[in-house]
Amino acid sequence: MRLVFLGTSAAVPTLNRGLPAVILQGSMEQWIFDCGENIQRQMMATKSSFHKRTRVFLTHLHGDHVLGLPGLLQTMALMDRKESIQVYGPVGIRDFLVNCQRSLNFELTYQVEVYEVVKSGVVVEEDEYFVEAVKSNHTVESFSYAFEEKPRPGKFFPEKAVALGLPEGELWAKLQKGETVTLFSGNKVVTSKDVMGPSRKGRKIVYTGDTKPFEAFLDFAKCADVVIHDCTYDDLLAEKAVVTGHSTAVQAAEQAKRADAKMLVLTHISARYPDAKVLLEQAKKVFENTILAEDLLVIELPTA
Repeated sequence: MRLVFLGTSAAVPTLNRGLPAVILQGSMEQWIFDCGENIQRQMMATKSSFHKRTRVFLTHLHGDHVLGLPGLLQTMALMDRKESIQVYGPVGIRDFLVNCQRSLNFELTYQVEVYEVVKSGVVVEEDEYFVEAVKSNHTVESFSYAFEEKPRPGKFFPEKAVALGLPEGELWAKLQKGETVTLFSGNKVVTSKDVMGPSRKGRKIVYTGDTKPFEAFLDFAKCADVVIHDCTYDDLLAEKAVVTGHSTAVQAAEQAKRADAKMLVLTHISARYPDAKVLLEQAKKVFENTILAEDLLVIELPTA
């Protein structure tokens, strides 16, 4: 699994930064958080798939976060995508997409399923993971999202299975799924605990979108492996951040620190910062393990 930053600017693009979009890539599925303009080209540049199972999560209905979605959907259709795509976002996202398709008169080769998020809580749950939303603190209705894997089975020890008289094959597979098996003789029961280590915590990635600091974020992002946080301004512009509904570098770092996150990635960088080093320097004074996002940055997320 890896994080790919497709766009890291705020409000307007620059020569080096596109508009907000982050993609979390798994082996069989991918999850896109916000969908700024030019997302298709960035996906091509990072060899991201237009055909893989995809879910899109939109934080709010400001142009820099959603105007890339109609183009992405149309590009997928032109590439003859067949698998449906799911889109999640605040109330109004359905009308936005319907009106775009009607006005631009383009056809799709696949189904787009739209789910409007109206409150904090789990918005997607699968066997291996869930995605949770929480109302954030912007100037319009806005949500932050947390992708969290469910606990994974512990390490399997083949030597223990062999010692217990279990032949490789179907019985090993059952034990790795957490099932209990009975030996062919029928007089010995083996549980997964007999041949496996303790379960392993899944990975947790939090994406804020545009937001001022808010108290609910601390529990929401608790112990996240990665927090991707709005960092539109440096600390000298804290008053402007309040008015516009954004965070400063120091505020983002304080949020990550209070949530006991492992890593902070600063994004949504104002065009007023050509190299943005000042933002990174301010944040690292509060939270050392901070990275400044750049377009096409890739962060690998190994399993525990």
